[in-house]
Amino acid sequence: MTQRRDFIKQVGVLSAVSLTAPGLLLAAPAAPKVGLQLYSLRDYIGKDVKGTLAKVAKAGYQTVETYGYSRDKHFWGLTAPELKAALAANGLTTTSGHYDMGAFMSTGNEDDLTAYIQAAKASGQTYLIVPYLDDKVRTSVADFKAIATKLNKAGALCKSAGLRLGYHNHDFEFKVLGGNTLYDVMLKETDPALVDFELDIYWVVRAGQDPIKLMQAHPKRFPLWHVKDMDKAKPELNTEVGAGSIDFKKIFAHATVAGLKHPFVEQENFGMDAYKSITQSAAYIKKSLLPALK
Repeated sequence: MTQRRDFIKQVGVLSAVSLTAPGLLLAAPAAPKVGLQLYSLRDYIGKDVKGTLAKVAKAGYQTVETYGYSRDKHFWGLTAPELKAALAANGLTTTSGHYDMGAFMSTGNEDDLTAYIQAAKASGQTYLIVPYLDDKVRTSVADFKAIATKLNKAGALCKSAGLRLGYHNHDFEFKVLGGNTLYDVMLKETDPALVDFELDIYWVVRAGQDPIKLMQAHPKRFPLWHVKDMDKAKPELNTEVGAGSIDFKKIFAHATVAGLKHPFVEQENFGMDAYKSITQSAAYIKKSLLPALK
């Protein structure tokens, strides 16, 4: 009887809370995990994959984005299951990977793409990212439209395997050709159900564009970001997040509009020790950017 009375009291308290402050019963949405694009550590990871991953975890990261997978060498000599195990040993996961889609985008050959899909799934990734487009496949507006068509096709193949396809920009996508830009064509002619975009904020700014306007014009299309700051004195160089000229606090205020799920630090060059640098960037994101999303 005592247990029954206690249960009734608990139900009564919860009912009262639900009427007076319903928000208290709803769990706050989890902040995105802070990720690192491992290309940032390209000078190290090929020499010691497991040691590098341990340092990435120590630097404050929870997930990573891979690059450079090949069908013969896999992930720096580790198979996808081996990489997954090495990540797990350090409390890490891999959310997405950059895969060389050159063959598919130029000829439509699916052999590499099929292997990439298998590797992504076996390593635990949910996103397969197109990291770059060779200049030979983007010489005209007709090429732009052909690219969008191929992205839709690759996106459908990824979706059928339980993955999402994403496209990562540089600055060339924003150059005007025939009254259009490649980025505009891709955004307009790819199916949102099949193709996402990984917004490299540094390259958007470097191209003279406003990332916030892009987010507002194409809501929920940018679930992945590369959070990469611009050196104040030399804009062609990167610097630690929060130390450069990009107003990330203002940009992160629009994260919900963009549909942000996965922010990745990427730094292509360093003015200090690389591990000290990525530690500083992770700390800034956690302390100064992510709390605003809660």
